Amino acid sequence: MQDGCAFQSYDVVIIGRGPVGATLANLLGLCGVRTLVLEREARAYHLPRAVHFDDECMRVFQAIGLAEAILPHVIVSPGMLFLDADGRMLLDWSRPLTLTPLGWNLSYRFHQPDLEEVLIGGLQRWPHVATRNRCDVFALDQDETGVRVRYEDLSNGQLTEVRARYVIGCDGARSLVRRFIGSGMDDLGFHERWLVVDVLLKRNRDDLGDYSLQHCDPRRPATYVRGTGTRRRWEITVLPDEDTQGVTQPTKVWELLSRWITPEDAELERAAVYTFHSTIAQQWRDRRLILAGDSAHQTPPFLGQGMCAGIRDAANLAWKLSAILSGHADARLLDTYQSERQPHVREFVELAIRLGGLINTKAVEAGLAAGQARENAPVKLEVKKPLLGPGLALSDLPMAGHLAPQFTLHDGRRSDDAIGYAYVLLTESAGAIPRPLQRAFGENGVSMLTGDAAAGVGTWLRDNGLRSALVRPDRYVVGAASNDGELDRLAAAVILPIHVPSRPEHIPEDIP
Repeated sequence: MQDGCAFQSYDVVIIGRGPVGATLANLLGLCGVRTLVLEREARAYHLPRAVHFDDECMRVFQAIGLAEAILPHVIVSPGMLFLDADGRMLLDWSRPLTLTPLGWNLSYRFHQPDLEEVLIGGLQRWPHVATRNRCDVFALDQDETGVRVRYEDLSNGQLTEVRARYVIGCDGARSLVRRFIGSGMDDLGFHERWLVVDVLLKRNRDDLGDYSLQHCDPRRPATYVRGTGTRRRWEITVLPDEDTQGVTQPTKVWELLSRWITPEDAELERAAVYTFHSTIAQQWRDRRLILAGDSAHQTPPFLGQGMCAGIRDAANLAWKLSAILSGHADARLLDTYQSERQPHVREFVELAIRLGGLINTKAVEAGLAAGQARENAPVKLEVKKPLLGPGLALSDLPMAGHLAPQFTLHDGRRSDDAIGYAYVLLTESAGAIPRPLQRAFGENGVSMLTGDAAAGVGTWLRDNGLRSALVRPDRYVVGAASNDGELDRLAAAVILPIHVPSRPEHIPEDIP
């Protein structure tokens, strides 16, 4: 990828090259969108931050052709257990170790620098995607046709500007893009200091276990997380009267860890105090400036959904930008971005806050876990993914706003790989769709996946009493049809008033 000269023009400029920015850049690369990624740092951050992603995120990584490259860097998590001060289980949040209907495991643990290396390396496949490090953006000026992006090259002090039709702020909690949008933040009320300690084991400690553990001790709540390889993490509440700097000193850190490990067991990799926040931006877009990831929302870590939410933002946004930039959709399509994503994010943040409040048995008994009590057993937590907020989904049709399953084709391939990052109509057989509607779908970039190609398609439709279902590029269901009238509405949804994008070309075969 070659850097261009000043005043070069791009379709999209992404500010920030963390996991969300890099995923979005890969999705836009897949769609053929001319993209520039501006990153302030010289290289990816070398210490762990996020440690969990779910099956939906892995499905997005599959869409960009990098899931197989990521798999060697992850482990499957069996879930999380909440324990009281005496070690008795209060809440059981086990995860199945079998594949979910999305085609992947429900919970993965990872080391963020490993993930970023794969995502950033994947950008090299796209000749129309450029990245520039050590670039500090300081000004964004919008007009009717685009955005003037001005930044300083920190390696030599040179001031440069480029033009973009859209700018996406993947630039974190202190987002510059959010400041230029002028968005306030909705505060959901959770702000706590926690000491995050990452260690590398020096000897085998299988007794620590593979489950994440939430120690619901009113005296000092703490979380244990099994990482990849020898990596282990503890997150420990910082008490109000404790000094942030003092609590990160090695002597104090080992004192706090002493109930689990000693310096003979492990070496400290990092100890830092973070304030966990629960905030959501009130305005995610101002014309051509758009927020994604932590710039739009921050959540306590108790659900492991912080980075996941940002990856969902990227998947929701990329195909809509592609459709607009290619002339297949009106700019109004972007109005559905915040309306769909914000309620989804809010549900996860609110549940994370409730889980963060489980520091004593009374909280569990009060039902804050939103789980199901069982006789003589801990509360069993089952978290269902929220539905999309109002937008393109036809809310009065079956399955609208749900994630569509992924199927295994008769030739052994995963169905997403055959479909690509595009719309698809799921139907038991082509004969179930009248030919005029088949033409209408096809002319608007909608492919068809039938039960003849994957037996699971027909089974899923029959189990839900459906004839067909229309699925978007981000794998959410626009709506499903059980009769001719509903099928006509699905066809109209891709023709009027906002068109869908043409099906993108397949990704290259030479995936690194």
